[in-house]
Amino acid sequence: MVGRRAQNSSSIAEPMNDEESTVDYFYDEPGSMPGTLSIGEDSPHPVIVLIDYNEETAIRTQIEAPEECTPYLDTESVSWVDVKGLGSEDILQRLGQVFSLHPLVLEDVVNVPQRPKVEEYEDQLLIIARMVTLKETNRGFHTEQVSFILGKHYLLTVQEEPEYDSFGPVRERIRTNKGSTRKHQADYLAYALLDSIIDGFFPVLEAYGEELEELEDEVVSNPSRQTLEKIHLMKRELLSLRRSIWPQRDAINSLIRDGSDLVSDEVRIYLRDCYDHTVQVLDMVETYRELASSLMDVYLSSISNKMNEVMKFLTVISTIFIPLTFIAGIYGMNFNTEKSPFNMPELNWYWGYLLCMGAMGAIAIGLIYFFWRKGWFENFSTTISNQD
Repeated sequence: MVGRRAQNSSSIAEPMNDEESTVDYFYDEPGSMPGTLSIGEDSPHPVIVLIDYNEETAIRTQIEAPEECTPYLDTESVSWVDVKGLGSEDILQRLGQVFSLHPLVLEDVVNVPQRPKVEEYEDQLLIIARMVTLKETNRGFHTEQVSFILGKHYLLTVQEEPEYDSFGPVRERIRTNKGSTRKHQADYLAYALLDSIIDGFFPVLEAYGEELEELEDEVVSNPSRQTLEKIHLMKRELLSLRRSIWPQRDAINSLIRDGSDLVSDEVRIYLRDCYDHTVQVLDMVETYRELASSLMDVYLSSISNKMNEVMKFLTVISTIFIPLTFIAGIYGMNFNTEKSPFNMPELNWYWGYLLCMGAMGAIAIGLIYFFWRKGWFENFSTTISNQD
């Protein structure tokens, strides 16, 4: 069986390629067997790293076979098994046997992406979360699913990609024995990693806040077709962030509200702080989405104002030349001056041409002075430069 990803509708018709930001949740083919795994062809090979620690000591080792984790699972120390990559069904199945994972748990872990959620089994707690990391260019973000399987003395984490990770500070605190991570059990480690995931949203949102400020200046000063595309792209990426953090807030709230034996009362207090961070992130995302939507209105107003300035410029030019064209039209009529003394006698004047040109120049100068006093020439330099 091959699972599929549900395609999300979008207001943008053109594909976004690597800038694609919507989250396409996985769904099973109708009639498929529960617990069937679907692994992408481009999924990286799993890399398994074991960190075992207590208050006195900590070890970190990379293991080749999942069975090597078995001796660490029954000890009083905390064992963190971090799996990076989903490219081997054999290793993942063996991992499920070592940790006695329910087939539905393994399905949620492997068939990515799943909606962030919390599910409790007999002696395990499954937590699905989404992690975002800012791209090196500070434009856009990487997103992936992180699965937590919490046991009494162990925590199994499974990540889609080995490259992007926000768990570095937690690993460093364990290595240097700073903070209180090594003084607590596996549930505190799960909280620390969740908190690290939530904190990873803030650099992304900070980058989007700076980009919104740049877009505001661009929309007001020099809006273009590229500006409209940037606004559409930002709205779509902010929608992706909202879809990532909204169910994550509900999942953390479920950890606090539901009385799982694997989560101590002390850790629930810490999870409240994590929940506050998710609410803060969600508020920022909603604010930025409203700003992005308002930028669209500002863009349309700027384009309309720009068009009005162009029309005003053309109106001034036309108004100046209308009387001049009228005079030129009158004297362009072919009346024979010999037939009647009233047939434009001024055509035979010695200074007739100069007087006509002087009158036309005076009319033009008078109209220009009139429009200048009305303030119609104030924005002409900006209008002409924008047209160039």
